[in-house]
Amino acid sequence: MARLFRESRRDSSHSSSSNGFLPPAAASHSSSALPSPFPELGVALSAADLREAAYEVLVAASRTTGGKPLTYIPQSGAGAGATASPASSASSASSASLQRSLTSAAASKMKKALGLRSSASTKGVGSPGSGGKAAPPRRPATVGELMRVQMRVSEPADARIRRGLLRIAASQLGRRAENMVLPLEFLQQFKASDIPDPQEYEAWRSRNLKLLEAGLLVHPFVPLNKSDSSAQRLRQIIRGAHDRPLETGKNSESMQSLRTSVMSLAGRSHDGTSDGCHWADGFPLNLHLYQMLVEACFDNEEGTVVDEIDEVMELLKKTWVILGINEMLHNLCFTWALFNHFVMSGQVDIELLSAAENQLAEVAKDAKTTKDPNYCKVLSSTLSSIMGWTEKRLLAYHETFNTSNIESMQGIVSIGVSAAKVLVEDISHEYRRRRKEETDVARSRVETYIRSSLRTAFAQRMEEADSKRSSRNPTPVLSILAKDIGDLAMKEKNLYSPILKTWHPLASGVAVATLHSCYGNELKQFVAGLTELTPDTVQVLKSADKLEKDLVNIAVEDSVDSDDGGKSLIREMPPYEAENAIANLTWNPGANRENFAPSSVEMLRVIGETLDAFFELPIPMHPALLPDLTAGLDRSLQLYVSKAKSGCGTRNSFMPQLPPLTRCEVGSKLLFKKKEKPQNLQVRVSQNGATNGNDPLGLPQLCVRLNTLQYIRGELENLEKKIKTCLRNVESAQADITDGLDIKFELCQAACQEGIQQICETTAYKVTFYDLGHVLWDTLYVGDTTSNRVEVLLRELDPVLETISGTVHNKVRNRAITALMKATFDGFLLVLLAGGPLRAFTRQDSQIIEDDFRALRYLYLADGDGLPEELVDKASSQVKNVLPLFRADSESLIERFKRMMVESNRSASKNRLPLPPTTGHWSPNEPNTVLRVLCYRSDETATKFLKKTYNLPKKI
Repeated sequence: MARLFRESRRDSSHSSSSNGFLPPAAASHSSSALPSPFPELGVALSAADLREAAYEVLVAASRTTGGKPLTYIPQSGAGAGATASPASSASSASSASLQRSLTSAAASKMKKALGLRSSASTKGVGSPGSGGKAAPPRRPATVGELMRVQMRVSEPADARIRRGLLRIAASQLGRRAENMVLPLEFLQQFKASDIPDPQEYEAWRSRNLKLLEAGLLVHPFVPLNKSDSSAQRLRQIIRGAHDRPLETGKNSESMQSLRTSVMSLAGRSHDGTSDGCHWADGFPLNLHLYQMLVEACFDNEEGTVVDEIDEVMELLKKTWVILGINEMLHNLCFTWALFNHFVMSGQVDIELLSAAENQLAEVAKDAKTTKDPNYCKVLSSTLSSIMGWTEKRLLAYHETFNTSNIESMQGIVSIGVSAAKVLVEDISHEYRRRRKEETDVARSRVETYIRSSLRTAFAQRMEEADSKRSSRNPTPVLSILAKDIGDLAMKEKNLYSPILKTWHPLASGVAVATLHSCYGNELKQFVAGLTELTPDTVQVLKSADKLEKDLVNIAVEDSVDSDDGGKSLIREMPPYEAENAIANLTWNPGANRENFAPSSVEMLRVIGETLDAFFELPIPMHPALLPDLTAGLDRSLQLYVSKAKSGCGTRNSFMPQLPPLTRCEVGSKLLFKKKEKPQNLQVRVSQNGATNGNDPLGLPQLCVRLNTLQYIRGELENLEKKIKTCLRNVESAQADITDGLDIKFELCQAACQEGIQQICETTAYKVTFYDLGHVLWDTLYVGDTTSNRVEVLLRELDPVLETISGTVHNKVRNRAITALMKATFDGFLLVLLAGGPLRAFTRQDSQIIEDDFRALRYLYLADGDGLPEELVDKASSQVKNVLPLFRADSESLIERFKRMMVESNRSASKNRLPLPPTTGHWSPNEPNTVLRVLCYRSDETATKFLKKTYNLPKKI
């Protein structure tokens, strides 16, 4: 407290400020204070005005609670180089409260409760020239002197206040301070001659009038009636004092009028009884005054809580009766003061933050026990201010906290979350109505902090990554970003998440899920704009793949003990599918004019360079080593070809599962009502041509795979020629050196041949049974044979043929179209023999079916510009052989079926026929084929036979 005595010495030399208050300490706090959370007063009262008024209330309240009369003893002694003023000397006794001696022998109970250490033992250092010995500071002798210095009240001002209170006490013997209007009493006790400085006197008089205005007119304890005559008269007196200064210190007519109106207003109460003077207990004037008193709990220079906090608090409580303060309001004001001083400390005094957190716990308890509207309003304003400050830092905590100040993060999160919980759970009416939903306010707020902070940090890393890329560092921006985000995720996991886990058990998981989403959005835009596979593209996608694995590992590790095992977090992290992106680009038809994969060009280039390097070796044994080299290269090429065809599937991958056999319902061609239409017949969107985007199994992409294999086949011949030429050049002395050498790429050649055949079939059956499945299964001959004919299928096939013709290499184009033709004939026949119960054919329909079959053949013949007629005839022979069965009558079909069953099965008889197996090899001489024609025959003979022989149902 050495500083306090330095200020006392300044006081005694009369360097006081206006209104008798000392200027703020020279050493200011490192950060500015937060704006007050209390509502504006609406009256021009400065902080100094409020401090002086608060000090007057303090002294008045203290003197009425003591057992001795009020006197004043100045505290500056000879050691301070000051002499008591005449006014001070006139006072000879002291109040028991204000003049109680201070002692630092025992540790402060309140500091211990708040988690604060005593600082008395650490204050005071040796002065220059003292030989390094610390001179113990002289402490204030009384709590009164401590409060005077803390509230920056000069000794002359303090003496005047006490002298005025003595005069008031003498004129109103036995009257307690809470029954007096102090500004009014001071105006009546002091005249201009009592304050020699005219400016200081005018400021003093103006302050007291403003206090009356604020306490009785602007913020009255009991709301005013607009027609209240006392209020109107007081307004006139205060306004008139600006033009004609009020003469104080006399029992004049103007002072009597002022007293009458003031006492009339101050004496009002809610219940009509006059139980006190309500001039300073209306919101928010009382809070502003009390906050000035609370500020005395903090050292003016260092901002720390004074060691004498117990005595100071005991003194402050004496003002409650005048200011209308209770313990709940005190807790709220003190919490705000603790937090505000932590902010002013530059966020370095962690003890203040911890004390504010402990005090806020008391506020939270209070909030649950009251519904007082005034308290709730102030509570909401105060906590909103605290929460606003904390969230400004927590919503971007990567910018706010680092290893040097991470210690404060725990307390800041705690106090921010606690404030949010009180605001939501105890003030929000909406929350009370929806309390059953059990909203976890703390977890929700912390999750918001995490996501917001990580998004902000991600945006900063984006800018940094962009600035790192230069001519010297050609690494793609997204590759740089991927590494930076990986580092950011590790920092989050190691530095911040351990703190945030207190409120959110999946803090790390939420963080990496947020980063995964942010990077994923950038990657998605990057991939959407790609048209070819380049080294930069591959680097970005590989970096993305590594980042994703790292982020997912952190999420899994963080959520291993969670209720759902982390499933919710993993669902929030859809795969980047970098490998698929590479595959999509590999088979992108727009990658080059020849429509084959750029990767195959790169692969063959590497093989060519390998051969060049081999023949440049200065060795005499090239012929001996060459077979091993070509065999290795052949296996490498074979592996590439295997990758090219892998994942495409086979023809059987797209063949539909046949429905169970049924018999027709004879009588109506409309085989179903709307409400009975099967729900599993869903229309698929056609995926031919360019409508399928970057689907790696889309028609254009499959065509590119075909071209790639054909390109490799052609290049293999060039490689073989190159090897022979190089070998002759290095072995020029032996002209026939290549004779007998096996330098063929047989494995790759065979793989290409097999791959082309497989991809042709896969493409054909995927187009027919998957891409055009909506035509075959949902349209062709459904319900009415005459209405849903083959034209719709032909329309869908036309763009498919155009895509194949325009994309596929001419050496494999006919193979691809031939495969498609076979698949469409198979699909057409499958509709006739296994199309499900929505189809039925009469003998008369056979002509329609044959006409449709001819139209399908003509599509591939294309008036002589398509496939050779003998090739079309061969592919359509199976359909051509089966169609006559649809012209035959049901009786002959039944007899034919029985005969074939007896001939093929020794245990069968015409009266007892087993159900023939489905082989899929449709033929007029195959029992299952004939049986299926009967199943779809719409006449009574067929349906009776099927009912009697196999008891087949009419519906699935």
